[in-house]
Amino acid sequence: MSLSIVLFKVNASWKSGMDAMNKRRGHQSKGVILHHDNARPHTAAQTVQTINELGWELLPHPPYSPDLAPSDFHLFGPLKAFTRGTKFESDNEVKSVVSNWLRHQSKDFYAEGIRKLVHRWEKCVTVLGDYVEK
Repeated sequence: MSLSIVLFKVNASWKSGMDAMNKRRGHQSKGVILHHDNARPHTAAQTVQTINELGWELLPHPPYSPDLAPSDFHLFGPLKAFTRGTKFESDNEVKSVVSNWLRHQSKDFYAEGIRKLVHRWEKCVTVLGDYVEK
């Protein structure tokens, strides 16, 4: 699974991305909303079919907007800092170190990424989908 995928639960069906963010706050969850970018593996027919079969909703994502990918704005910076200067001997070592690092992050770390997503989504809607740097 790609690091850019963020799963979180919601209370009800959402009509738009902004409605989704507003409804999520402070509610008990019932369904799953999937947020990922528009990379080819994410938009492939088999992926879309699987998402539909699972009954998940897909949070809309502007055509090119790394500013809304939690992996880009929240995850990769700390991961890069953690691995800075490390010389890996193999792909398996990289996978092991990254998996271990991900497992050892607190729930609060991941929750903060979702909170930042809400703020960034609001900014993106405000600027009508233009790039949001910070």
